[in-house]
Amino acid sequence: MPINSFLYPGAKVTPVFEVANSCRFNRADSAYMSKTPSSGGSDTIATFSAWVKRAATEEYNGIFTSYSSTTNYFEINFESSGDCLEVRAKVSDSYVLRKITNRKFRDPSAWYHLVFRYDSDNSTTGDRMRLYVNGVEETSWGTDTSPSSGQDHWVNSNSAPFNLGYDNAQVLGGSATYFDGYMAEVCLIDGSSLAPTSFGEFDEDSPTIWKPKDVSGLTFGTNGFYLDFE
Repeated sequence: MPINSFLYPGAKVTPVFEVANSCRFNRADSAYMSKTPSSGGSDTIATFSAWVKRAATEEYNGIFTSYSSTTNYFEINFESSGDCLEVRAKVSDSYVLRKITNRKFRDPSAWYHLVFRYDSDNSTTGDRMRLYVNGVEETSWGTDTSPSSGQDHWVNSNSAPFNLGYDNAQVLGGSATYFDGYMAEVCLIDGSSLAPTSFGEFDEDSPTIWKPKDVSGLTFGTNGFYLDFE
């Protein structure tokens, strides 16, 4: 019997949520996942969430991309020159969004929870694209180009495939690159800008530890998805 139930008859103990599965992306196997939406979703509001663990550093790692051509695409990656996180989007061959963290992510033993939050209708320029790592917002940028009001993020064009763990060669202008490592609890929310607390929470006993929450009850929208890799 749980201790709380013994001490306080009728008390309910909330079970701890545990992630049961992850997916291994092996760069040497050119492993990735892809899907092309059958219809368009929201062009201005979206959230992407994933737990990632790198197998190697100082390598370009495409995490999530949506591309139509070299001139129209969206991308989240670990860039190779400094192991920083980068979010970028081009429309008509011009960067409408590009942010690169000053912080570097070089621990191959660590799980990083990434939340990309986009709402170009937000009246505050700096809040139109927000990036969080393990529940904490990134605010120090080496490159900082925010989207203009109402700017299309290119994620939900019905002609643009979603790629997980892969960066198309068209975008780079060279060889295709693949993510090398693990991913778990991957979500795309179409049409809603959600805080990281929708996907995780700080541990009550160890408040510096960020841990996952059950996301199966979220509303994912027209082109959204939840991958638990079961």
